[in-house]
Amino acid sequence: MKLDLRELLAEKCRVLPIHYTIDPAAWSTDDPKSALCGVRFPSPMEVNGEIVNTAGYMRMCLNLSLDYVAPCARCLAETAGKFSFSLEKTVAPKNVLEGLDEDALDDYAVVENGFLDMDEPLLELLEIEFPRRILCREDCRGLCPKCGKDLNEGPCSCGADPDPRWAPLQAILDEMEAEKNDK
Repeated sequence: MKLDLRELLAEKCRVLPIHYTIDPAAWSTDDPKSALCGVRFPSPMEVNGEIVNTAGYMRMCLNLSLDYVAPCARCLAETAGKFSFSLEKTVAPKNVLEGLDEDALDDYAVVENGFLDMDEPLLELLEIEFPRRILCREDCRGLCPKCGKDLNEGPCSCGADPDPRWAPLQAILDEMEAEKNDK
């Protein structure tokens, strides 16, 4: 969506309220490097906020929220939730920002020809802010590495192998137990 800021730039108004939705269905991806890999968005992202012009200094404050469905990082169960985040940026016309390096430009929402393109920056922000790991619950036990059984449903019967890194400690404990039984 492109926001028309011409009235705000001409100082015909001081506050521009922002209320709209973006359909993020196309944002789902299978790219394993993306935080959005395997995530589905069943409803549009809600964008609410405002841009305030105070004597030529414009500040944008937005609150964004959307529903998601993603696989649990431990047990792969479908997990639904709501994700919310905020965005605050200074709004400035492109000609004012000429000469700034790329890193400094990230702090600004850039207005071109009186319009502010919102969709691409919001997608980039969603990519950065979205959690890398979604869990169905905090104490999710995951899947058995041998048989693949969901351990949240109970223990499996395959008897997982002990971690070999604990073998030296187990040998000491076995030795202490043997000494205790000899007495």
